[in-house]
Amino acid sequence: MSPDVIAIVLTAKLAGLTTLLLLALGTPIAWWLARSRSRLKNVVGAIVTLPLVLPPAVLGFYLLVLMGPQGPVGQLTQALGLGLLPFTFSGLVVASVIYSMPFVIQPLQQAFAAMGDQPLEAAATLRASPWDAFVSVALPLALPGFITAAVLGFAHTVGEFGVVLMIGGNIPGQTQVLSMAIYNHVEALEYSHAHWLAGGMLGFSFLVLLLLYSRGWNRQP
Repeated sequence: MSPDVIAIVLTAKLAGLTTLLLLALGTPIAWWLARSRSRLKNVVGAIVTLPLVLPPAVLGFYLLVLMGPQGPVGQLTQALGLGLLPFTFSGLVVASVIYSMPFVIQPLQQAFAAMGDQPLEAAATLRASPWDAFVSVALPLALPGFITAAVLGFAHTVGEFGVVLMIGGNIPGQTQVLSMAIYNHVEALEYSHAHWLAGGMLGFSFLVLLLLYSRGWNRQP
């Protein structure tokens, strides 16, 4: 395969794995944020939303420090025999999960909050356990939110650049994702190749937005 095709495949693999991990990790967080009355709710919500306003280079820098040989995460992974995460595909996955977190958790939180208390109260009157009510009532009602979260999480990960550059570098076949491949072509003045890849990303982004808008993602409750 050509380097560009390898970069596309690697990007799809990264985005798919990141989306699955975020749906698994983000669902309980979103549920807690939607239902909790704890004083820590605003703090946790701010932490989850932080990647939306923090420049990617800043987030990538601090992740690099944390996961580096002198950082607490880096020392832990070395002690566990896992080596260092920076400039590896695993490091890209960790950084992508953090960077795309608000794009998955916020739609899930809104979907859980929109369902209100009545469906769960009705399930409780039928002697359903909290877990049964969550699985059989909450999850089906929140399905549109899951679809939105999955699409946004995948698309946002595909478009990463700053965090990828800081954590993954630009290693062909390992951490060179689509955005880095475009950067390389532009740097080498290979505009025809850059146009081909960038045009594909533009079309993909348009289709994502068209899908979300066509299913009423932009409508106010």
